Amino acid sequence: MAKTDEQTGQTDERSGETTLGYEQARDELVEVVRRLEAGGTSLEESLALWERGEQLAKVCRHWLEGARARLDAALAEGEDGAEGAEGAEGAEGAEGAEGAEGAEGAEEPESTEES
Repeated sequence: MAKTDEQTGQTDERSGETTLGYEQARDELVEVVRRLEAGGTSLEESLALWERGEQLAKVCRHWLEGARARLDAALAEGEDGAEGAEGAEGAEGAEGAEGAEGAEGAEEPESTEES
């Protein structure tokens, strides 16, 4: 349930802080960058915006690293389950690859047979 709370930006009961979902943090970061690029803010406000941008970038990075870890785990699971099937299919796949690599060689014997 904590994961759902983080995605929706609900208050984290453990720390009492509001955690942002990736999309929320990204959207706010885009707005911070827009305001900084537009200029017209005082030095103090610009520094505060910069600091907020750094915090938001950290949140986005955290979400992306978590997503990468989940993808890596899913890929590793898929590879573990496919290893048994690959043993039988591996030989067929290797033959198919050799056939594709030697396509020109495959044509030459045919022309030799016709002669």
